[in-house]
Amino acid sequence: MNKKVWLSIIGILFLLNIFSWKEVFVLASDNYLKVYFLDVGQGDSAFIKTPENHQIIIDGGPDSSVLAEISKIMPFWDRTIDLVILSHPEKDHMQGLLEIFKKYKADYILWTGVEKIAPEYDKWVNVLSKQQKNGAKIIIAEAGQEIKAGNVLINALLPFESMEGLDIGSSANDTCVVNKIIYGRNSFLFTGDISSVVEKELIISGENISSNVLKIAHHGSKYSTSEEFLQAVNPKTAVIGVGENSYGHPTAEVLQRLEKFGIQVLRTDTNGTVKFVSDGNDIKLIN
Repeated sequence: MNKKVWLSIIGILFLLNIFSWKEVFVLASDNYLKVYFLDVGQGDSAFIKTPENHQIIIDGGPDSSVLAEISKIMPFWDRTIDLVILSHPEKDHMQGLLEIFKKYKADYILWTGVEKIAPEYDKWVNVLSKQQKNGAKIIIAEAGQEIKAGNVLINALLPFESMEGLDIGSSANDTCVVNKIIYGRNSFLFTGDISSVVEKELIISGENISSNVLKIAHHGSKYSTSEEFLQAVNPKTAVIGVGENSYGHPTAEVLQRLEKFGIQVLRTDTNGTVKFVSDGNDIKLIN
């Protein structure tokens, strides 16, 4: 066999090898939505990774502990987050984002734009300005907005109208961004710290709030998670972001309501970081 024939055979085998590896890569590609409710103590933070590898953070918890949780999920060399959502500017949701922005750059930042008198709020505004100078786009949340991350849809359900520049006084709880994240037939509802008053307004609005997984509002406060709201959302699973606290969170009233409706309850103080995987049809809890 001459040299040209040998070279042809080697070339064909090389190409077959490439196609073989390409096929393995396609078969091994990640087609799952991953949702992590992070164990950050008495506060809320969630990390979402879409099938197309978009990385989304909703709230950052009360301190720097969120960084340790994120480092378990994101590659050490990755310093960019596609979308950061702040539900409302209260310390137990916002402080961790200030720590995140010391190490990570955001492409988009979604929040309400409300005004509040607090030292950490002033820091938040300064950090936003720096992120914007680095190319981040700031989005003011308003009901009806849709953000598409590949096949994942993020629907803003609250606030009903723009709150940019609104002086909210001492509490921002009822000004929260409420988002529903949808992937195929599966959905996750993120409620921030809204009270039962705002829950009722959301029900009356006619928005489709039914979801497979519900992030319990305000860490299980008795002033949230009404029976009416649970009936409307009809979740299979509820997640409570909570740590050691003096407020009695989660309260017995909320736990009793969840038990009454047969809803599986997971808590970050007892379960640690809670991880879900969805293929668009089914949601699985993973270790």
